[in-house]
Amino acid sequence: MIRILTIIGTRPEAIKMAPIALELAKYPKRILSRICVTAQHRDMLDQALSQFGVEPDYDLDIMQPGQTPTHAAYGILQRLEPVLTQERPHWVLAQGDTTTAMAAALAAYYQRIPTAHVEAGLRTRDPWEPFPEEINRRLCDAIAKLHFAPTEGAKRNLLREGISESSIHVTGNPVIDALFLTLKKPHNLEYVLPQIPWEKKIILMTAHRRESFGEPLRNICRAAAEIVRLHPETHILYPVHPNPNVQEAAREYLQSHPGVTLTPPLDYHTLVHVMSRSYFVLTDSGGVQEEAPSLGKPVLVLRNKTERPEAVEAGTAKLAGASQDTIVAEACRLLEEEAEYQRMARAINPYGDGKTSDRIVKILLESASS
Repeated sequence: MIRILTIIGTRPEAIKMAPIALELAKYPKRILSRICVTAQHRDMLDQALSQFGVEPDYDLDIMQPGQTPTHAAYGILQRLEPVLTQERPHWVLAQGDTTTAMAAALAAYYQRIPTAHVEAGLRTRDPWEPFPEEINRRLCDAIAKLHFAPTEGAKRNLLREGISESSIHVTGNPVIDALFLTLKKPHNLEYVLPQIPWEKKIILMTAHRRESFGEPLRNICRAAAEIVRLHPETHILYPVHPNPNVQEAAREYLQSHPGVTLTPPLDYHTLVHVMSRSYFVLTDSGGVQEEAPSLGKPVLVLRNKTERPEAVEAGTAKLAGASQDTIVAEACRLLEEEAEYQRMARAINPYGDGKTSDRIVKILLESASS
């Protein structure tokens, strides 16, 4: 029997790893699956796991007010060590680019336990954008023994860094599995969000990245206000991250704006269904860049660089950066030029077919017999 310890710290990790955890549970005679949460982000993590019916076996509960990446890494390294000693898994399964994923891979390495990295190979090649995610994922990939790359482009990144081709498997991204699972569950948005004028063209906006704090985020908020001023047939829904830097900018520019609704972070079920009802999406989130194209929604990326260039190359997404003028111009183009909107809406999503979790679990099973 193969023993697998899955490490999850944040809501995006929970969303992407939940379908894999559910797939692992289908093989009780061949896989002993354990889940350890670090709770790098507490409330949003618990909410996401509960929506998929996934319960952790271990909870490191590291989150502290005002926590820095250094504090998070220290807490994970310290509290994960006894779990690894007790479980002695054949594989530690970590996802993405968080401090949780990086610290889990390092903790496993210290105990000579191999790591399998989900969503391996994403790169901007700029250590400061996104920060600290770019270096986190590079470290994960340097440590990992198995690399589950979402795309051929991610595989090429890994090969350029000297990682053995035999360790790399192009699987797609499990976020598409999560998306399809969630869409199967009906949702009454008019009941859950009655304050939204659903008869208008809804623009979903998510903006919270650390490198956007300060003037870039203020530019994004000013752009949002300008878009709805120029196009009163639209309405922006902005679920605001709890980080004080995000809250401050959102309140200053958008709190009293009649064309914008600010809400607390939405649970994943609601977010997916809002996305499906939106006209297009403004985001600096990585996961949304992958999800929205599966729903035929154009994406304007509120960043200067993206580790997901496949969406830009495919035409489903466009880099708009954090310039107020550029964001407004690109949004107005989608609202005023039907051909441009349809071009982006009909592009093929490069991130998966909803069968990523099945592929990953089968590869892990094959590793036990090799």
